[in-house]
Amino acid sequence: MTLASLYQSNECAVSFELFPPKTPEGVDLLCKNVERLMQFGPKYFTCTYGAGGSSRGTTLEVLKKVKEITRLPVASHLTCVGSTVEDLTGYLQQAKEQGVDYIVALRGDPPKGTDQFEKTEGGLKYANELVELIREKFGDLGIAVAGYPETHQEAVDFDTDLANLKRKVDAGADIVITQLFYDNTDFYRFRDACDAIGINVPIVPGVLPVTNFKQAQRIASMCKASIPDALQSAMTENDDPQHQFRVGVDHAREQTIDLLKNGVPGIHYYVLNKSEAAAELLDGL
Repeated sequence: MTLASLYQSNECAVSFELFPPKTPEGVDLLCKNVERLMQFGPKYFTCTYGAGGSSRGTTLEVLKKVKEITRLPVASHLTCVGSTVEDLTGYLQQAKEQGVDYIVALRGDPPKGTDQFEKTEGGLKYANELVELIREKFGDLGIAVAGYPETHQEAVDFDTDLANLKRKVDAGADIVITQLFYDNTDFYRFRDACDAIGINVPIVPGVLPVTNFKQAQRIASMCKASIPDALQSAMTENDDPQHQFRVGVDHAREQTIDLLKNGVPGIHYYVLNKSEAAAELLDGL
């Protein structure tokens, strides 16, 4: 099935994001967690890679294993960081040959130690250019792009960020997957704004079940996501790990229920290669 077609039914299409482990033991554990997550009927899995493309080869190995285990479509992240057009084309060809079905096309974060993205000589500067490259040379690959309910941290303002998103969609993206958020109101405002400027592809919310407050703070600071006062208060009233896990999972579960009630076409879960939190929040839904 094409990526776009996964979101054309009345069902909510669930998908999960993984990252490439650094050890063989990590790969084994990831595979066990993938098997556990299959009980929730996911439509596909995605896999990131390390900064600057440092683990692209491992990403393809992980996706190959996941596809063998699940018989489901798989998606590789791809960024413009540190790559020429030739590099990107070579990776896309390799990914296609290894059975990758979809690409999550991103500009990518600035390399560690820098605070500004610099275009590689012979490379691409914007995610919409990467989408154009994929559409031109690998037209049968599905393409997802990133959206930011609370605005990308480098964007001048919300409207400018939204205009950038429209360029990515107009270049040929099939769906938008959002950055994580902890307040569904931010997502609904973003979805309405997308509709108002003619972004007419599925807008898929990205949800991360946080399991401790330090993790929530660290991730929120990295991606400019605000933590609601009620969640912050509940997680900090007790530093017991089991309490914080329960609060975070319950919050993500309530987010999920509310998103389902408000007609989202799918939900993309950032599971951090674990299955316990996702299994807890999805059980019975």
